[in-house]
Amino acid sequence: MEASEKHQLEIGDGGGADGTVRALDDRLVIERLTVADERAARVVRERAKAGRPPVETVAKAIEIGARVLDSEETAANVDYVRAEFERHAGALRERLMKQLESGDEAFADLIARNFDGERDGSVQKEIGALVDDALTDQRDAILKLFKVEDGSNPLFDYKETMVKVYRELRASHERQGEENRKVIADLQREIVELRERDQADERVAEAEEKGTRKGRNFEERVHGAIERIADGRGDAAQRVGDERNEAGGKKGDVVVELGAANGNVAGKVVFEVKDKKLSRNDAWAELNGALAQRGAAFAVLVVAGEERVPARTETLHEYEGNKLIVAVDRDEPDDIALEIAYRYARCRVLLAREGELEVDAAGVRAAAEEAQSALKKAHSIKLALTGATDSVARAREGLEEMLTEVRDPLVRIESLIDAADQSE
Repeated sequence: MEASEKHQLEIGDGGGADGTVRALDDRLVIERLTVADERAARVVRERAKAGRPPVETVAKAIEIGARVLDSEETAANVDYVRAEFERHAGALRERLMKQLESGDEAFADLIARNFDGERDGSVQKEIGALVDDALTDQRDAILKLFKVEDGSNPLFDYKETMVKVYRELRASHERQGEENRKVIADLQREIVELRERDQADERVAEAEEKGTRKGRNFEERVHGAIERIADGRGDAAQRVGDERNEAGGKKGDVVVELGAANGNVAGKVVFEVKDKKLSRNDAWAELNGALAQRGAAFAVLVVAGEERVPARTETLHEYEGNKLIVAVDRDEPDDIALEIAYRYARCRVLLAREGELEVDAAGVRAAAEEAQSALKKAHSIKLALTGATDSVARAREGLEEMLTEVRDPLVRIESLIDAADQSE
């Protein structure tokens, strides 16, 4: 049969209690063989976890080991030949020396022909050629072993693993680079939006500061309201926000000359109109500057809404004997609060002429104190209105009553001053 014609080991060869190994032509058949080697067992387990079948790993290990053993035997054969040659050559040299010493010229010529290293075909030349051929074959076999791109190369698994690792790293870097590019693009877009927003805020602030449409309209509306109040009392209101005084300053937006419509000016009240929130220090700097630059005796800061009242200050509350803050509606500033602030400031300026007029000083002081007390009550009710939701109607009624209380003493003060003027 075909199977019987193949070269093979006997079934018992290489076998024993641990298993049986048969070599069938170019194949090995292993049955019930146990290999006690910790490294071999670990390699099989690790490659099995990585998806390599154990049978494949064992087969490759046998193939690689067989190549290594074959290479080692080739080297051992070469060494054996060299050692045997040296041993026999030593004995041969001794005999040759004896023959040469005895004068056997024919034998000496034979030795010269076969062992002269300078002659072709000598024993040294032939042995050297055999050794060179064996070394060349061994080197070529080792180089071939490392060049093949399959499992027989002992570095194949390492190379394959490193290539896989480098590919995964490259893919990871590409993904991270793409994500970083997206993040950078988003950040750049946000920076551009923030820059545009900041520029827009700066333009709006600059426009309001310079009196552009929005800020200027609020100032115009406040001036119109002050002008209507002044006309009813014989005063003259002028917008001076864009005009410089003799010293070159531009503090103060509206100046009211008391009594200017009927004759001599009895004093001045300056109004500073702001559509933005100032700090307390900035507010005092603005009002003090307006008093000095416009030659006024009393200054009023008019702001657009309660939220723009400077910190640590109150509306309709007199400060330092010559300052008052009032919050009005931005779109409709012509309300009671502005009228009260105007009339209170007017009375305070006129009271400064108390020494020049024959006026009922006690009555004026009493009325002024009463007005100031009423102003405080009005302010507290105004605060209650701002925070209250369930009692708005009741608070409004109380506010109207307080404002009436404020008007009454102011009217008495104005009557007393008018009476003193007429008596002159």
